[in-house]
Amino acid sequence: MRALALSFVLLSLPVSAQSWSQWAAGPRHTGSLPISAQRLDVQQAAIVVDPFVALERAEAGGSLLVHYQTPLSDGNEVFMSIKGGTYNGFSAWHTQTWSIRKFEWENRELVTRWTALSDWDPAPPGGFRFEPVFHSALTDRFVYMPAAGGTVMEVDRESGAITRRLGSFGVLDPSTYVTSPIVIDAAGNLYYNTVKVAVTNPWTTDHFGAWLVKIAPDGTATRVSYTTLVPGAPAPGAACTNAFSSNQLPWPPSPDAVAPSVVCGSQRPGINIAPAIGNDGTIYTVSRTHLPAGSSRWGWLVAVNPDLTPRWATSMRNRFNDGCNVLLISNNTANGCRAGAPTGVDPSDNQPGSGHVNDNSTSSPVVAPDGSIYYGAYTRYNFSQGHTMRFSSTGTFLSAYKFGWDVTPAIWEHDGTYSLITKENRYVGFGGRTPGDEEGYYITQLSPELNVEWQFKGTNTLTCSRQQDGSLDCVDNRPEGFEWCVNALAVDSRGVVYVNSEDGNLYAINQGGTLRERIFLQLTLGAAYTPLSLGADGRVYTQNAGILFAVGSSQHKRRAVRP
Repeated sequence: MRALALSFVLLSLPVSAQSWSQWAAGPRHTGSLPISAQRLDVQQAAIVVDPFVALERAEAGGSLLVHYQTPLSDGNEVFMSIKGGTYNGFSAWHTQTWSIRKFEWENRELVTRWTALSDWDPAPPGGFRFEPVFHSALTDRFVYMPAAGGTVMEVDRESGAITRRLGSFGVLDPSTYVTSPIVIDAAGNLYYNTVKVAVTNPWTTDHFGAWLVKIAPDGTATRVSYTTLVPGAPAPGAACTNAFSSNQLPWPPSPDAVAPSVVCGSQRPGINIAPAIGNDGTIYTVSRTHLPAGSSRWGWLVAVNPDLTPRWATSMRNRFNDGCNVLLISNNTANGCRAGAPTGVDPSDNQPGSGHVNDNSTSSPVVAPDGSIYYGAYTRYNFSQGHTMRFSSTGTFLSAYKFGWDVTPAIWEHDGTYSLITKENRYVGFGGRTPGDEEGYYITQLSPELNVEWQFKGTNTLTCSRQQDGSLDCVDNRPEGFEWCVNALAVDSRGVVYVNSEDGNLYAINQGGTLRERIFLQLTLGAAYTPLSLGADGRVYTQNAGILFAVGSSQHKRRAVRP
């Protein structure tokens, strides 16, 4: 055990509307605060939160395949996950440790107040390549952080003392894992996902239970099985359509070819998915079949009543008709479709496209002001760009947009309506695109119906790194530009959008799609996508190369401490 938990009953309430208390700001995951962010003039703080970046990059060929927590903030206080222990490679995540550290602004310095160590381990590797996220949530009195055995630890905000372990259900089972960020509703209830997996071959053997857990403010824990939440799903031993073999490329092998099947496995939540809570208390989460990786193409958006009874579950199967002869040319190439393919199908299974629930992603549901739910699903056939799917509050699938991979869009409310803001990485290196679907990297604002309102294209071509003296060393070697390296965007009250790019810069983008400003952080870096947040004082908290940055106006300038 890495931490000690005590037991006593204390009431906890949500923090104010101007706090960034959890994934994508609040329980609806809108990624917004009613404040005007500061200008991106200077780095006001730079603090290492992951000391293993060099080792992690070496193992991944230069990339950083780690998901990080959103920086949480309330007033002058900032809370961030810190990694420790030892790094022994991708197959041994459990030798690392995760903590929550409280910082506080004092005399324009971000000062450490305390560190609380968790005994959480990520779900074991083998089913996904990116290190899963350790993600806490904040109330006015406590920080709640993931812990061992499917539990959470309650940490006193003032002292850093661990006051309770919650959600054990009578036993601390080391094969049960917290697999999602912790989410807090307006009444102070906690929600998160857990999965109990086999000790040997956890991703090729069916799991032993998967639950949505609710913890009331008095510490009472209840949970519901994902099997109960998705009653219309295939039986665990049923056959689920998978993909054709790669030795049959180009796909589909023939116009009427039938793809092979795999054993589905039981229902479980996608890894890293943060449940969302609507204004009426409805919980929205995402489920998938467990076995094997190929059955990720069998996913459901799930609505749950506040008492954890099922409300509805809507399949993401066969929702898209934009494959062959639409987004893909039938040109007999591996990245296109075989000549004669039926129009609109996903060539990998010769059926209408399906929204995949990919465990390398952090995409989480977003609840819009009108009750619509948006979810970024994965699809491979459109060059791994995925689709943003829109559902009604009653579970009806309404529409989709042609990008959704690993992103929780932000919502800007304005003029009696709202807009959805997302990244759109049209990846380089793929053939088979139809004319007009050019490669490039965009921030895209969409209407509620998922029509484009404006786009901002990234045009930077410089690969840079910051030197010890603070100067930049840059090479102009990326004519195609860089991906937007963000999985949860932020937007302020003016509609200014804040996003990270793999070029190493933090960007502020005006409404209409014009550049407001940008600031270089530390390193041009191919990485797992990273969330950012806004403070109530207008600071922007972001991350690059395992470093937490606070960025803001030069009026708040301090001597930047280089990591």
